[in-house]
Amino acid sequence: MNIILNTVVSLLLLIGCGFLSKKLKILKEGDEKVFVSYIYYFSLPSLFILTISEIKFTKQIIVFLIAGVVPILISLILYSLIYLVFHIKRDVFYLLSLSTIFGSLAFFGIPFVIFVLPETEKIATLMAAFVSAVAVFISIAMLEFYRVKCVFSECLPKVFKKLSKNPLIISLFIGLFFSILDIPIPSIIKRVLDMFGKTTAVISMFMLGVFLQGKKYKNLKLALLLSMLRMFFLPFIALVISKLFYLSEVEIKVIVLMNAMPLAVSMIILSERYKFYEGVISSIILISSISSIIYLYFWLYIVGF
Repeated sequence: MNIILNTVVSLLLLIGCGFLSKKLKILKEGDEKVFVSYIYYFSLPSLFILTISEIKFTKQIIVFLIAGVVPILISLILYSLIYLVFHIKRDVFYLLSLSTIFGSLAFFGIPFVIFVLPETEKIATLMAAFVSAVAVFISIAMLEFYRVKCVFSECLPKVFKKLSKNPLIISLFIGLFFSILDIPIPSIIKRVLDMFGKTTAVISMFMLGVFLQGKKYKNLKLALLLSMLRMFFLPFIALVISKLFYLSEVEIKVIVLMNAMPLAVSMIILSERYKFYEGVISSIILISSISSIIYLYFWLYIVGF
């Protein structure tokens, strides 16, 4: 329990520093874009490349990755059935889906899991990279459909074009290239990647605080209900699936915790770009991020930490 408490306090202090830096105008409006670009283009891709390149894709690892992404797919199937059977509004379907599938696995998940379970760094990073790639693809596809109201066949080429330039997905494939071909990364490059990667956890938590300060928060009741999808609904599915896949205790802990992570901070940027319920999305991120201090304790207890 002391480890959990120390983890929560450490993360709160990092988030608080980011929040206060914006509140006290140490960081001005727009300064956060520099940190976002750094994480997005340098530290996270470096962490993904280095970690994935060192993974040996055994049958157990592949089963673990499949189990990690299945909860997202199940939730989408359930929402699709609700959409078709009960004829809910198209926008409601998108809001339900995007509130569930796009968790902060990289910015929040990796730091949290590493703090609590240091020995799981590699598989936590691997899951974050793999599931994030799937979530990013689905999220951008849905937002494209929402914005231009196009059919699947028309939007798909646009989505693939956007994803082909996504640094996280590019780094995923680079890491897979080195791993599958069993080619070692040159020591000098490996050291640089390691230095970049190690900055991810601290800066990500700091940036969460920066993002939370000064945002307009709307429809807090609706946001609270939608936050429940990532707080309890998705991790519950993840727990059931991981048991059905006969995963190890450590793998179950990683999958459940990762699926319980708050909504991704990146959704703020995407929601503003696509004019998609900006206030509601900001509120979901605020509520799920702050309440994670409490509900992650619950899931840690459930998985037998």
